[in-house]
Amino acid sequence: MSALKFAKALPASTFARSAAQRAYSAAATGEALKKTVLHDYHVENGGKMVPFAGWSMPVQYSNLGVGASHNWTRNNASVFDVSHMLATRITGKDRVKFYETITVADIENLPVGSSTLSVFTNENGGIIDDTIICKHQDSLYVVSNAGCADKDLAHIRAHLKAFQNKGGDVDLKIIDDHQLIAIQGPKAAAVIEELVGKSLQDFPFMDGRFMTIKGIECHVARSGYTGEDGFEISVPNSDAVEFTKMLIADPRVELAGLGARDSLRLEAGLCLYGNDLDETTTPVEAGLTWTIGKRRRAEGGFLGAEKIQEQLKNGVTRRRIGLVVQGAPAREGAPIYANGELVGKVTSGCPSPSTKKNVAMGYVKNGVHKSGTELEVEVRGRKQKAVVTKMPFVPAGYHKV
Repeated sequence: MSALKFAKALPASTFARSAAQRAYSAAATGEALKKTVLHDYHVENGGKMVPFAGWSMPVQYSNLGVGASHNWTRNNASVFDVSHMLATRITGKDRVKFYETITVADIENLPVGSSTLSVFTNENGGIIDDTIICKHQDSLYVVSNAGCADKDLAHIRAHLKAFQNKGGDVDLKIIDDHQLIAIQGPKAAAVIEELVGKSLQDFPFMDGRFMTIKGIECHVARSGYTGEDGFEISVPNSDAVEFTKMLIADPRVELAGLGARDSLRLEAGLCLYGNDLDETTTPVEAGLTWTIGKRRRAEGGFLGAEKIQEQLKNGVTRRRIGLVVQGAPAREGAPIYANGELVGKVTSGCPSPSTKKNVAMGYVKNGVHKSGTELEVEVRGRKQKAVVTKMPFVPAGYHKV
């Protein structure tokens, strides 16, 4: 069976479930769903809107099923509305010092124009949220998850106030006058190059720049959540719809929703907060030790540093792994066994359109985490064979300079 046929055979719910499962429940509170500036545009273009993290967001579009959208992104380019994400600008001469107290990032040694994945930690070393920090000459541009926006802001503001009360010079501004539009896929760079009229070969992945695209002032970050090359572009609210139309006018580009975004990120081995990361999980357990700069590992100075430094020295009792599962797809919460012993659970799982296999991510106890280890996963009361597999499940397509 071809990858396309494999993908087309599966309903949208198959892909969207793990990404939206927790977020859908947010709508049950009765609060009105928030809408991005592109909401009506999505509806006009056949977007199937669903509640996600308190927002009305497209899970797929009528012209492409989720699997077909996934494969289009892997081979061409797709546009994702990620305007629901929390974007903030941090200013003040002590901004780096402050952000190094609440994240594990080595921002001091991060070159201007570069970005890094990091995590906000609590006093026990648990992950409050994951975030991207981009360092500019006069500010930090920070993007974190929509589903964690309220708790992130409460956490940051509490520590910000204490920092300011001690004389620290730092301020936070929510960027609510811009929308965030991602274009992802191997042809994304060619599309943007055509619009800006110049080569972007010297634009490394995980860098950010201020650019003018067809007269629109934008912040352009070469990054994304799909495992492919691509850009996340911050556009003024008043230009968001026309900018998106400009991207979609290119025959190499299609609209894509949450469903494809979830299966793409899982194939890429990227974590979903609330499933694969939470406040009881440390970056060491999550396989995110690389986000902790060498200087930070030695000096600490961030929340939960003692716990994390102890784990770096002595190891952890559980680890995040990738799995290829035989039989039915393994979903969040599926128990994992080794020789009949319960050793962990699945945190995300779906059929992989690219590999035509069922892939999953989860945590198991130390000792059964090595690649090639044979395990079992219980799905609908039946144990199925599974093999620990190195992530990403598909090769990354990130641009290298």
